[in-house]
Amino acid sequence: MATLRIGLIGCGFNGRFHSRSIRNLIRAGLVGAEYVAVCDLEKTRAMAFAEAAGVEVVSNDPKEIIDSPKIDVVYICVPTADHKELVLRAAERGKHIFCEKPLATTLADVEDMVAAVESHQVKAGVGLILRHSPIITVLKSLTEDRTLGRLMTIVFRDDQFFPIQGHYDSDWRKDREIVGAGTLLEHSIHDIDVLRWLGGEVVELRASVRNFAGNEGVEDLAIAHLEFESGGQAQLISVWHSVFGRPSTRRLELFFENGLFTVDDDYLGPIQFQTHANNSQTLSGDEVWERYLALVGLDPRDFSETLGYTLEDYFFLTAASASRAPFPDFRVALEAHRVVDAAYRSAATGANAIRLA
Repeated sequence: MATLRIGLIGCGFNGRFHSRSIRNLIRAGLVGAEYVAVCDLEKTRAMAFAEAAGVEVVSNDPKEIIDSPKIDVVYICVPTADHKELVLRAAERGKHIFCEKPLATTLADVEDMVAAVESHQVKAGVGLILRHSPIITVLKSLTEDRTLGRLMTIVFRDDQFFPIQGHYDSDWRKDREIVGAGTLLEHSIHDIDVLRWLGGEVVELRASVRNFAGNEGVEDLAIAHLEFESGGQAQLISVWHSVFGRPSTRRLELFFENGLFTVDDDYLGPIQFQTHANNSQTLSGDEVWERYLALVGLDPRDFSETLGYTLEDYFFLTAASASRAPFPDFRVALEAHRVVDAAYRSAATGANAIRLA
């Protein structure tokens, strides 16, 4: 596999996690890569990143990183409105790309980005991190038991404190010109992707949004009712609140004709389930972790349970170095963006139903 030379653009909250992950993976010998450059509009912040990572190239100009012949892979971790320009430039320069979610502020821009990476034949991964969540991966595998019958409904609640303060410290997320919209696009694009993963294609939806914090065009409450091609339905409630002592939390309940599954974590923890005439059972967090490693073919000697973003970066970098298509890729993100776009169109009409297929 090729040794990839990585440049990271954007030294904020997400960039910090990816920077640590890349360093940890290289240090452990789990990816063939060199971390060679960092970039941020605030040069002092980029310099602090570089010092922590032992990186020599520091810049406050993203074009320097993208255009450098010494860089093979570009990590784009800047605010959403700036993604498209950097992705298009990186694709034109033949760089492999990891771009944080959401890909862009509009569906049309996402479509342009997908077309660019495909026409230039570069590997392009996206930060839909829940696709590498151990608990949701194992949940998906458990629900593939055909004796469960048909999926009836999914109830999904996602809440976190408004990420403009605290450890997020992302003040730009209250500015519609930069973020595009609120909790549904910026945060629950993850949830829409998970609902498609668990429930299948969405054919119709109705949605409403509300604004309690008063940031124009940036909703802090979104409620969506989705109907799947299979006949099952789902309800998503996405909330940005001001309960600052509460961690970001997701709760999922899946009802099948012959089963119920419940999780209260989006990374690692127990799965409660009850099927057929059986009593309620619990798969412990340790059992979830062991099953996850077996499902994805990872050696427990190489990976600990406290990986954070490492799984996401591990799978992207190993795919790119082996010239394989990464997963999730821009096409996966595009489908989630189509659903989110339909939800906003529904909300604009007063929660009228929108057909997607």
